[in-house]
Amino acid sequence: MKTNISVHEIDRLEALREYHILDTPSEQIYDDITTLAAFICDVPIALISLIDADRQWFKSKVGLNTQETPRNISFCDHAILNQSIMIVNDALDDERFVNNPLVTSEPGIRFYAGVPLTTPRGYQLGTLCVIDHQPRALSEVQQKTLAALARQVVIQMELQRVSAHLAAALDKIDLMAGLVPICSYCKGIRNDQGYWSTVEKFIEQHSAVEFTHGVCDGCMRHHFPDVANVLLPQSDRANLSYDADQGDALVG
Repeated sequence: MKTNISVHEIDRLEALREYHILDTPSEQIYDDITTLAAFICDVPIALISLIDADRQWFKSKVGLNTQETPRNISFCDHAILNQSIMIVNDALDDERFVNNPLVTSEPGIRFYAGVPLTTPRGYQLGTLCVIDHQPRALSEVQQKTLAALARQVVIQMELQRVSAHLAAALDKIDLMAGLVPICSYCKGIRNDQGYWSTVEKFIEQHSAVEFTHGVCDGCMRHHFPDVANVLLPQSDRANLSYDADQGDALVG
């Protein structure tokens, strides 16, 4: 069981890093969402919290000055284990949090409600949460609205992730569409630094493509006619002699 949890956490952290959002500056679109969350839930604190390996980092915050806190004391670390909203009406009545330093000292959390930020692939990267200094509850409408706002956070993250991937892909297309110096003899490619390399190495530097090697039918006929006689289809064997002669003529 521990192994499965460990593997899932590794995948979750990898998914979080794919968004390239940690330690980025504040953005109005996210700040608007936390402002709405605080207003709708009538609380002094609202956060977009992302759970990193050892910390929770706040992409957006209302009513809180700190940028991050240790993960091991965060309420949100518990919230991402749920599929839906997690509500703590009074932290002093909850054995998980009664001695938590975020409760016993600043910011003095008594009420907490957090909705997991769940990606399309099912990874819960953090929460949209609201906090109060006194015990309270949320109405059904407030809970549904908070969940809707959390979905908007994920949608915005997805838009930014896809846009970044698209921009990177377009850059690669521009590169490949440009004039690429190729050796007339060995077909090597010269990179921007002036060094020559194989086609495979050049493409691997600019994409995630991996290569395997084989021998095409034409080269097999020309260089390995005996093998071609055995491996190639019967229809190809009839042309073997002609192709070999043509190859010799080209080489000559």
